[in-house]
Amino acid sequence: MIDTWFGFKRPTARFLHAWAIANVAANVLLVVTGGGVRVTGSGLGCPTWPQCTSGNIAPVRGNEMGIHSAIEFGNRLLTWVLVAVAVATFVAAVRRRPADPLARRLALIVALGVPLQGVIGGITVLTNLNPWVVSLHFVATMIIISIATWLAIHVKPREATAPSIVDGAESAPALRRVGMIVAWLMYATTWIAVYFGTVVTGSGPHSGDDIAMRNGLRFDQMAVLHADAVWTLVGLSVALIVLTVAAGSSLKRSALVFGGIVLLQGFIGYLQYVLHVPGGLVILHMFGAAILMIGATQLVLATTRTEGSRRTE
Repeated sequence: MIDTWFGFKRPTARFLHAWAIANVAANVLLVVTGGGVRVTGSGLGCPTWPQCTSGNIAPVRGNEMGIHSAIEFGNRLLTWVLVAVAVATFVAAVRRRPADPLARRLALIVALGVPLQGVIGGITVLTNLNPWVVSLHFVATMIIISIATWLAIHVKPREATAPSIVDGAESAPALRRVGMIVAWLMYATTWIAVYFGTVVTGSGPHSGDDIAMRNGLRFDQMAVLHADAVWTLVGLSVALIVLTVAAGSSLKRSALVFGGIVLLQGFIGYLQYVLHVPGGLVILHMFGAAILMIGATQLVLATTRTEGSRRTE
């Protein structure tokens, strides 16, 4: 028996942080592969759940769905990878000393959320890819990504207190409060933009399968609502950038990066619309949405963090 249990016997801060990062990355990967299932029309490649076909847990060679079955089944298998990573992260958080109750709670939420997300995925299949259930499926993944990001940031080893919206914020409490408000507005607007994005998808051409219904809303009108939310996010990003630059905050780099991601994501969205929603751009846009959620979560935590220093092990 390996004495260290591969690091789980006495997990260090770096060890726990590495698993927390893997937790985030695995869920982002699920977003990308889920996009692949949708744009290839493989959403009902396995027409039932939890089995792939009636009486078979895996695709049967030569079945009528062909490659679509392999694509959908591969996406289902990824859920088990997510479960393994989430459980490993939780075990590392539980065994970490000194005990960190918040890390344990966050890791537990993710560990329970992944299989629950799998069940929602099963419901999407059993409802023949009902667009509103598909929207819930995507939103649930984004919730898990946001919580996993919180965990990864919380357990990151650091020698000094994390930067706030204003370094030495005690001398500028009003500015700090404004920064917190803007960051929370950005986080909320990110969620609005993400949700409207799922509504746009539900009214557009990529249903995931030819027999899947659409939500009945006009694609162009929903796209305008989605774009409005994104432009609001752009405005808030500019406000945060101006605030951090004026205050000389070390968060200005994070604000600039987030603003750049918003602009790039918006550009991809407009390009999708002009080019009539090509599959490759859909996947890239979904990946961008996950990165955007990670950035929004990081900014909120950075502007509200009050915990003390934590030393690197």
